[in-house]
Amino acid sequence: MRIFDPHIHMTSRTTDDYERMRQAGVRIVLEPAFWLGQPRTSVGSFEDYFDSLLGWEPYRAAQFGVRHYCAIALNPKEANDPRCRGVLDVLPRYLAKDGVVAVGEVGYDSMTEEEDEIFRLQLGMARAWGLPVLVHTPHRDKLTGTRRSLDVVRSEGLPPERALIDHLNELTVAMVKESGCWMGFSVYPDTKMDESRMVAILRMYGTERVLVNSAADWGRSDPLKTRKVAEAMLAGGFDEDDVDTVFWRNPLSFYGQSGRLRLDEPITADSFEGNSVQRGERVA
Repeated sequence: MRIFDPHIHMTSRTTDDYERMRQAGVRIVLEPAFWLGQPRTSVGSFEDYFDSLLGWEPYRAAQFGVRHYCAIALNPKEANDPRCRGVLDVLPRYLAKDGVVAVGEVGYDSMTEEEDEIFRLQLGMARAWGLPVLVHTPHRDKLTGTRRSLDVVRSEGLPPERALIDHLNELTVAMVKESGCWMGFSVYPDTKMDESRMVAILRMYGTERVLVNSAADWGRSDPLKTRKVAEAMLAGGFDEDDVDTVFWRNPLSFYGQSGRLRLDEPITADSFEGNSVQRGERVA
């Protein structure tokens, strides 16, 4: 079984997780920029974080035979902090990097005017750089937030096939499927989907344009949830081709729109030795 986890925050995880993920079949991960759990108070703190996503984390993943890509953005929660506004000025130099295969996470947290403005600005950057977009739907009032997210994607002229609307559930999947956007589901203990609910949604809506992720981060989460959903699919009557579609071919198709996935290149930790980010230099 081969697995591409299309949304996981490995910055928050241990090397033991990488080892277990590799043993479970995870070969590629996508790490979107997100809120680290407490406010960042300067643009420089974001630059350090972005540099880590492009240098240290791919190096760490490669030691366990896992390919690491990232998505870069000013996340919705911190879009409300005026101290973070300058992040928008540094994003273009990061979006130019080969390891960045999407803009994200963008979207809504509290659905404020500030979030709306920065969401739209970053969709414009995605169009300018030819990158797909990972859209975070809010944890509160998800139905309204998902509908509003789709409205913004449409009004900003982003082709629906270049938008992944994430953290969906039974209430929001139908409108996203109808929109033509990709559908993302986070299987995450207590607060999001679980394996049985995910399998039921796949039975109802099919496997086309569906991505399933663990969203594992600093909270109570499980980086092996992708594997557990795959096993639940097989136990629930899906075949191996269905599993490969959801956990390999679909994420490759979506993030492959960036033109930056390099699956033919060998993955070794040695290839990251001497990396400028490893030496503590700023990405230029």
